[in-house]
Amino acid sequence: MGLPLVVFGLIIGAWYAVSELVLNQQQRFMLPPPNRVLTVGFLDGQNFTSMMSALRLTAEVTFTGLAVSMVLGVGAAVAMSQARWIESSLYPWAVVLQTMPILALTPMLSFFFGFSLTSRIIVAVIIAFFPIVSNTLFGLQSAERGMHDLFTLHRAGRWTRLWKLQLPAALPAMFAGFRISAGLAVIGAIVGEFFFKQGQPGLGTNMSVFTSLLEGERLWATVLTASLLGIAVFVFFGWLSRLVVGRWYQPDHR
Repeated sequence: MGLPLVVFGLIIGAWYAVSELVLNQQQRFMLPPPNRVLTVGFLDGQNFTSMMSALRLTAEVTFTGLAVSMVLGVGAAVAMSQARWIESSLYPWAVVLQTMPILALTPMLSFFFGFSLTSRIIVAVIIAFFPIVSNTLFGLQSAERGMHDLFTLHRAGRWTRLWKLQLPAALPAMFAGFRISAGLAVIGAIVGEFFFKQGQPGLGTNMSVFTSLLEGERLWATVLTASLLGIAVFVFFGWLSRLVVGRWYQPDHR
């Protein structure tokens, strides 16, 4: 615990140094000192209420997008693990989806789904989808060959092999993908709110507004709130991973 606090102190010190010593008065809106961010962004009652309302919406988009990406990602990985031709057909398109710029999809998403909540969720799904697919597929394919031979010896069917061998073996890699995608889902929600601004504003919408208004204190308060949301989701899935697989899976820390 001590070392993270030391690093935190160094970050705050560097922040103050840049804000007070490097930036002049006209430039300081880009990086206001931490005490101003705290006072304006969090201790002002009206601003804090607005922040919590935006956080609630962004969290809703994050968790909905993450849940959908988990269902689709695990389902796609299971399908690809069952036949080489399915993997060869689907996996390249998963890579294409991961590398495609979201900006290129914005007109199509807005045409079919409008500019509000649904489009934001779809962006979160697109960004969070690939790590779940790749990690789950890797885990499903990493079951020991000797165990496969044992299941074959007992004439186990395809679904028995999947349920009792491959899925348990895939759990550590699967939860690693969940943890990665948890943070990416927050990024996806923020990006979606940047592009689709109709309806109730989320943290991403507020970032765009505060940037255009040069309200540095509220902008950085929003950035910190979004980061805390991402950390909270990541920690939750780390705890869930230890709860589900920690009793029987102990990684080698040598």
